[in-house]
Amino acid sequence: MTHALLLCARQELTLAIRSRWTQIFAVVFAVLATAVAWSGYILSGGNGVQDFARTSVSLLQLVTLLVPLAALIVGVMSFTAERGAAELLYSQPVSRATILAGQMLGVFVALTGAQLIGFGTAGIVIFSSGGSWGIGAYFILVAASALLTAIFVAAAATAGAGAVGRGRLRAIAIALVVWFVSVVLYDVAALGIASLLPSGHASRLLILSVLMNPVDAIRTGALLGTSGTTAFGSASLAFLRFTKGTGGAAFALSASIGLWTIGASLVAARRLKNRDL
Repeated sequence: MTHALLLCARQELTLAIRSRWTQIFAVVFAVLATAVAWSGYILSGGNGVQDFARTSVSLLQLVTLLVPLAALIVGVMSFTAERGAAELLYSQPVSRATILAGQMLGVFVALTGAQLIGFGTAGIVIFSSGGSWGIGAYFILVAASALLTAIFVAAAATAGAGAVGRGRLRAIAIALVVWFVSVVLYDVAALGIASLLPSGHASRLLILSVLMNPVDAIRTGALLGTSGTTAFGSASLAFLRFTKGTGGAAFALSASIGLWTIGASLVAARRLKNRDL
């Protein structure tokens, strides 16, 4: 079973690396990460490239916008196939869950590698200009980006696993809706509803909103690791008060991220098992 999983992962990794979507993502992410490192300090009144700590905070918004979109699109394109290819793949003497797990692992490694190219390029520029101060915060951001990739690769598997032919278009449409809701619409809706509620109810709503959306959970955890509480917004501050400190917050956020990743993976495996291919 392990050999079959790794074989599927290697095959999917090879296909993902050859994919133009992955290559475009790697180039775009590297260019934008380097541009953020260069421009952020200038916009704040400084000269030259900002340090690792400042870059980590500046890059967080880019990561939460771009990484989920790339994971969903590349993931759906990988998990869907033409009908003949799908029939051949799932007719092998390997469980569908093992095939899916291997595909997810391969896509995750490919996308994480693409991100490392971007982080590495920006990191070289930052280090050559200002040294290694704040590099710990930068590593935290890299880890947060990898976790966000894992969550949305699992979400892509839920949307696209086992889809064939025209089902790919439907899966891509679902993926785009998931991205828009989780990255753009969710926070606006949560803050809008909270503004209409009394203070106590609004705080509880904001606390739940952090845990219920994986993007918010990753953003809150990354801010907690890179900047402490100085960069927190209203939702994150309410969450920190509720968890009685950074230790409780870290545990709650880790549980939320783990549940989202495992839960989406299990749903994807169940959907694939019940599909008629």
